[in-house]
Amino acid sequence: MNFPEGLPIGSDWIPTPSTAPVHFPYDGTLVAQAPIGTVDLARQALENALSVRLEVGRLPSHVRRKVLQGALSAVAEHRDAFVDLLVLETGKPLVDCRVEVERTLLTLETSAEEVARLHGETVPLDLLPSGDGLQGFWVRKPIGVVVGITGFNYPLLLACHKLAPALAAGCPVIIKPAPQTPLATLWLVHLVREALVAAGAPASAVQLVTGGVEVGATLTTDRRIGAVSFTGSAAVGHQIARDAAPTKVLLELGSNSALVVAADADLPAAADAVVRGGYYASGQACISVQRVIVVESVRAAFLAELTPRLDQVVVGDPRDPATRVSALIDARSTTRVRTWIANAITAGATLAHPHLETSTATSTVATSTVATSTAATSTAATPAAVSGGAVIQPTVLLDLPHGQLVWDEEIFGPVIAIRSVPDIAAAFDTVNASRYGLHASVFTSSLEIAFAAIDQLDVGGVVVNEVPGFRSDVMPYGGVKDSGTGREGPRFAIEELTTTRMAIIRPKPLTPKP
Repeated sequence: MNFPEGLPIGSDWIPTPSTAPVHFPYDGTLVAQAPIGTVDLARQALENALSVRLEVGRLPSHVRRKVLQGALSAVAEHRDAFVDLLVLETGKPLVDCRVEVERTLLTLETSAEEVARLHGETVPLDLLPSGDGLQGFWVRKPIGVVVGITGFNYPLLLACHKLAPALAAGCPVIIKPAPQTPLATLWLVHLVREALVAAGAPASAVQLVTGGVEVGATLTTDRRIGAVSFTGSAAVGHQIARDAAPTKVLLELGSNSALVVAADADLPAAADAVVRGGYYASGQACISVQRVIVVESVRAAFLAELTPRLDQVVVGDPRDPATRVSALIDARSTTRVRTWIANAITAGATLAHPHLETSTATSTVATSTVATSTAATSTAATPAAVSGGAVIQPTVLLDLPHGQLVWDEEIFGPVIAIRSVPDIAAAFDTVNASRYGLHASVFTSSLEIAFAAIDQLDVGGVVVNEVPGFRSDVMPYGGVKDSGTGREGPRFAIEELTTTRMAIIRPKPLTPKP
């Protein structure tokens, strides 16, 4: 981690009046002090972005591509250091942070390639006699200043999803990272600004401001900006959209992604997918498996496949390459997830995993340094997923009653809820009976069922025989309903951050030379 102190605003780094500690979620140790922005600094960033809007919009394609290629090379050079920093500030397992860096590199590379594909087309205008002799075409123009607000779970990648397409489109961008995880994003922005200057472009084409709600409101409600791109919760996203109107707002919001197990599914593959897709990033991913919907005729066989796999999930220090589940981002999130689990059990859900433990039992949670000192010591049997400890055990709940948050809302933790249904039609109805619609997956051997899922599931993406969290950064990514509006992925985000401009010309007839 090597970047100046303060915040990258304008062409320089501006000191901030205060800082806040960034702690390693696993054991609470201090990672670094992060600069805290203010409303005044947000206003400075806006004025600087607006002042270079035309200049950035007119940058030649080769310059925009060179900037992104330069950023790609710089991040690739420091990929291992980025991985280590992400582990420390997010608490995500090492394996997931490695994936995040690789996807960041792909996003930069693909955005650089898409610069060459940003074009319009000619249009025939003589479909009516009034159009005889007219020439028509349209081009794409930058939408203007972009404000990108990112979540804590994949800070480097989410920031890159905002800034790389914005630069490719010719838009200045201001990034506001999540307060818990600003460090990797600060470093990314520093490297991108160095690439901008090296290519002869203004450093203030990319800026970053940290801070609270008031900073975000200052950035998103300025009517002079072109677009807001937000990744986070549905409640916050909808509030931003209301406050920012009529500015264009792109929302990548939450979900409670479903995985359907059909009667003809490959059950071992489906069980592998549930574990792999439900617990990666400790469940802190908007398209992790949360709801598992199993056709009743294969329920028993599916659970028989799933159960032994659960004990193989390694829980502990995220710096260990074998770890798959570790601490959540902060104590507040941990308490919320535990509360939702406890409420579901009280309402009648069955806790299938982890098993009940007594005061003499040792769960995998207690293997962590933090959890050892906080493990529950009650003599009554207590679910490990509900009792104290810094790390929540991989959890499976069966047959949840209706109205439980664990099923209805995004849990953002290592929790999977399973219900059985009589047939595939009921399974699809259950998937759709949600206010969210980001991704869903279906395990089946039938092409008929696969295409029915693509046709009938009310989600932004349908994945067949893979986890719903399988996301290609070259595909259009986004949701429907309360999961958001707009699409990410370089090609599609670039289109979102440009506007079409129509041109119609009636050429003056050539006058013959005498």
